[in-house]
Amino acid sequence: MESRVPAESASPGGAATSGPRPADREGLLQQSREFLDFFWDIAKPEQETRLEATEKLLAYLRARPQVGARRGKYALKRLITGLGVGRETARPCYSLALAQLLQSFEDIPLCSVLQQIQEKHDLQKVKKAMMRPALFANLFGVLALFQSGRLVKDSEALLKSVKLLQNLAQHHNHLQEQPQKALVDILSEVPAATLQAILPKVLKADLNSVLGSPEHLELFLLAQQKVPEKLKELIGPVNLFSDENIPSYLCFRLLGAALPLLSEEQLPLVMQGDLIRHFGEHMVTAKLPKQFKFAPEMNEYVGAFLEGCRDDPERQLAVVVAFTRITNQGLPVLPTFWRVVRSLSPHALKGYVAWLQTTFLRPDLDSLVDFSTSNQKKAQDASLHGPERAVFRLRKWVILRLVSTVDALHAEKEDDLIEEVARFCFFHSFFETKKPTSQIPETEQQFSFPLESRTREVVSSAFFSLLQTVSTQFRLAPARTPDGQPWTHRLVQFADLLLSHSRNVTPLTPFTTQQRQAWDRMLQTLKELEACSAEAKAKASAFQHLLFLVGIYLFKSPAESCELLADIQTCIQKSLGEKPRRTRSKAATPQEPPWVEVLVEILLALLAQPSHLMRQVARTVFSHVCVHLTPRALQLILDVLNPEKSADEDNVVVTDDSEKQSESGEVRARRGGRVDMGWATGGGTVDGEDDGDEELGDEAMMALDQNLASLFAEQKLRIQARRDEKNKLRKEKVLRRDFQIRVLDLIEVLVTKQPENPLVLELLEPLLDVIRRSMRTSSSKQEQDLLHKTARIFTHHLCRSRHYCHDVGRGLGALYAQVERLVQQAGRQADASLSLYYFNAALYLLRVLKGNSTAATVCKPQKKEKAVSATGTCGGLDLSLVTPIFSSALTSFLTKRNSPLTVPMFLSLFSRHPVLCKSLLPVVIQHVTGQARPRHQAQACVLLQKALPTRELRLCFEDPEWEQLVSQILVKVTENLRTLGEAQSKSEQQQELSSLGLLNTLLRTIHQEKLTVDLTGVLGVLQSQQQRLQPGGRSASCSRLCNLYWQAMKALGVQRPKSEKKEAREVPKVTQSPLSAKRKKKGFLPETKKRKKRKLEGAAPAEEAKPTAPGGDQPPSTGKRRRRKRKAQGPTQANGTPATKRPAPEAMTPSAPAKTPKLQEKQQPSQVNGARAASPAAPAGRKQPQKDLPEKGVSGKSPQSALPRKKARLSLASRSPTLLQSGAKRKKASLKKARKP
Repeated sequence: MESRVPAESASPGGAATSGPRPADREGLLQQSREFLDFFWDIAKPEQETRLEATEKLLAYLRARPQVGARRGKYALKRLITGLGVGRETARPCYSLALAQLLQSFEDIPLCSVLQQIQEKHDLQKVKKAMMRPALFANLFGVLALFQSGRLVKDSEALLKSVKLLQNLAQHHNHLQEQPQKALVDILSEVPAATLQAILPKVLKADLNSVLGSPEHLELFLLAQQKVPEKLKELIGPVNLFSDENIPSYLCFRLLGAALPLLSEEQLPLVMQGDLIRHFGEHMVTAKLPKQFKFAPEMNEYVGAFLEGCRDDPERQLAVVVAFTRITNQGLPVLPTFWRVVRSLSPHALKGYVAWLQTTFLRPDLDSLVDFSTSNQKKAQDASLHGPERAVFRLRKWVILRLVSTVDALHAEKEDDLIEEVARFCFFHSFFETKKPTSQIPETEQQFSFPLESRTREVVSSAFFSLLQTVSTQFRLAPARTPDGQPWTHRLVQFADLLLSHSRNVTPLTPFTTQQRQAWDRMLQTLKELEACSAEAKAKASAFQHLLFLVGIYLFKSPAESCELLADIQTCIQKSLGEKPRRTRSKAATPQEPPWVEVLVEILLALLAQPSHLMRQVARTVFSHVCVHLTPRALQLILDVLNPEKSADEDNVVVTDDSEKQSESGEVRARRGGRVDMGWATGGGTVDGEDDGDEELGDEAMMALDQNLASLFAEQKLRIQARRDEKNKLRKEKVLRRDFQIRVLDLIEVLVTKQPENPLVLELLEPLLDVIRRSMRTSSSKQEQDLLHKTARIFTHHLCRSRHYCHDVGRGLGALYAQVERLVQQAGRQADASLSLYYFNAALYLLRVLKGNSTAATVCKPQKKEKAVSATGTCGGLDLSLVTPIFSSALTSFLTKRNSPLTVPMFLSLFSRHPVLCKSLLPVVIQHVTGQARPRHQAQACVLLQKALPTRELRLCFEDPEWEQLVSQILVKVTENLRTLGEAQSKSEQQQELSSLGLLNTLLRTIHQEKLTVDLTGVLGVLQSQQQRLQPGGRSASCSRLCNLYWQAMKALGVQRPKSEKKEAREVPKVTQSPLSAKRKKKGFLPETKKRKKRKLEGAAPAEEAKPTAPGGDQPPSTGKRRRRKRKAQGPTQANGTPATKRPAPEAMTPSAPAKTPKLQEKQQPSQVNGARAASPAAPAGRKQPQKDLPEKGVSGKSPQSALPRKKARLSLASRSPTLLQSGAKRKKASLKKARKP
């Protein structure tokens, strides 16, 4: 808290501390501890402590009038600051204390206090994170002024407070209605004359705003009680309970708030009056986006009521039924899916379902609170006001509400209610009663209005929606089916019961003999499936579900479902008696029964239906039979995705031609029209001129008019026919795309359930064709959905799958041909994103080929053996066949101007197949220099830079081969660096950056592996280019080029010289007076709270070597200055003796490169033909190896404290260009090592 700083800054007892003390602007440090503790006690959570602290504070100020003014000013400031503290419980405490202070000291002006509050917690300047505390600080400040009792007497402060509250009311998200409530409380205490003057400023002359909230209404009632004349002058005569004000939202809120207070007898009276009718009109008319909708708020009221009276189901049922009876010409205004139904108790829910069924059978239109809108009343059509239309609208809504009620049922104990709703919908969809019977309760249900055919269609659609809800969850009912049968078996048993009682009920579409036999065979098959073994239980369950649904569809479309049932039963009998196949050779035998193909055709037929339920059933069944899939069955699925082989897709090709033909036909029609026009006018040609000037007679003109009318009518019909044909083709295209999206479900199941099946390999190119076509024509949302789903299956479920085919049998040759074909197609695409799909498919096939290790040896990188066998294979991958394929692609990538291939593609290839990378490296090295474009040279350098550090590639080389490879690449890079700094275009700049990056990678590899490589050539080339690489005034790319250059020079032993600007900036800091470097003290701590400095034992000689400031005490310095000082002094030796000073930066010249100690230890093995490479002479004062120490002494660490070689290697690796440490961290680490004894 802000107010704690002055209190803690005072030392106990006013004891003096060493050093100069900061200025005490407020004179508060001389205050006693007792006075400062009052403000801490005011904010404590205990109420007694707060009140006692407030009383003591006031008593303290009254007892010392000689210092009361100064302390009162400080107390007022502390209390105003406390209004905006972060702890919400402390704000009212400070507000109450401020009110008591203003009440006790009336000489403090309220306007000045209000001004201080607004200045301290300014809403215009406060940050967004502190807006809420500032808002509450202003609110509690006004409340403090009001609680002091002086605000109503000060008119100026009152007006300012009212204005502030009005501004605070705009921040409803934080303050809610608190500013309005405070305004009402304040104005209720002011005199009538004052209220009369303030009223026009606080009350708008708008009745809608008056009725907008209870606070505005309370303010209105207050003004009506105190100043009625002024209120009448402002708004006019107002009757809140008139007929005009009934539909206002205030009455709706009163209704919602009064629901818990009404008894069961009072609820029907309230829910049948004009108020509820106006609520229904509001629900119907308030449908525009910008209009206020009270429905969400009423749902909250009703939901709270139902939650609060769960133990009273009668009241719950009365409220729900009352809201359901609000209808607009028979149609209830509430949505069919009402979330508040979830709060009904089981007993109330059962009663509500029974009421809905009764309303469906015998609609009571007189009990409805029905209304018509103004537009409906103006309609002259009598059919819109008849009872038949109202009954149809009501029954349609009721059946949909019954189905939506099932979605809210989750407990197993409610399965009886679900079965009751399902039986009700099923019976009235497909059956009618001939003679009631007690065995079938649905036959005893009588209709007051006949059930129309369109109503039965709605009930049938709702039934299948309900069937989807209960079938997708495979709901079980242990009480009725202890053996674990699917829940939908109840509906099949109920349907069989209805069919067996032909005297009492009859189907709307009677079964033929063949259809009835199909039904009986289906029941027999279900019994056989129930008797299956435990191993085939999952497959049998899927087939049962399929039979249930197709059997129920027998009542909707008997002819189609009868054929499907016969085929499904045949497939089931053959599938249960056959073992699964896993290899392609077995799947291709001619003795294979075609039951899988038949079942796939059945599933495709089910997917063609616009039913989400059938889509899920087909997916479930296919997941159990995909293990038996044959190439022919898979081809049936792929033909749907291929427009060239699918009969339906042939129409798509014809669609374009038909459009062209229609256009050409339109042209011919126009020409024909001109000919007809000429014929109609009686002349020869239209373009020609009449030879005579004779005019036509009346009879000829009449005949001409008739001919023209018939001609234009025919032309209009032809145009409309063309439009209809285009719309038909467009709709067919939409249906085909939707069908393809559904068929992709089967492919997704196959690659997920059977990733090791060889048939999965045949999916690559068909999926790629779909992606290619969709990317070309992905204009509509449906095309985009098809593209996204196909790409997701191809990328995530196929190429990135952990499991793949390990036994391709005799198809190795075809796979190599497919790899070549895919790589070639990847290089021919116009888009890199599309090319990536083809390249990933080729990498997936390489993975499959490598995993088929039947005759080849498996490489073992961990033992550093050769990864390639004598036959030129790695695993099952034949490098003699694969290398030319990717070598051609790599050459095309590094030579073509616009290639769709990218660097990440080949890096992915190199990382997954390092042996293949070894074979392709000569192609990359060839394009580092020479006649290649600068952009291609940069790409080649990037490929080498990323590939060389990989451990897997290093294990593919013997040591001499690796050293020869590095030397060869170094020669190529050195040749590129001869033109360093001469780049003009962007591609040339990128080539220079890539060359330096590759050089740093090579130098790091040479030092880490101690390779025998000559570095004098590259050093000389780099030194000759130093003058061209001046960082001053260059672009960001040139600055990066300079940084990479000096990284390479540092690896070669040449340190980067300091810039003159930096030296000129650091020189004045050495001679600067330490007094000017003192930090400004903002406070001080007592001696008891100061932390003692821990002195290091080994740092004593170093402390003696520090220069003393000319003025006595050394000023406190920051860590940055301390590091600079140590840098100027030089590191101390391990034995504690001061080190010699470092030479000036001018001594570091490019002609005499110096090496760091660790780098010299690493570069000792670097030799040329067995002889040690001659290193350039180091300047005086730089550290050298122990045997080359100069006589004048050494700087840095002593030879005895040298690190082991292993640590030196680690430090060298950590100073690589990619993991370069900052200079501050290295200096800090060296100082820590120097301090160690």
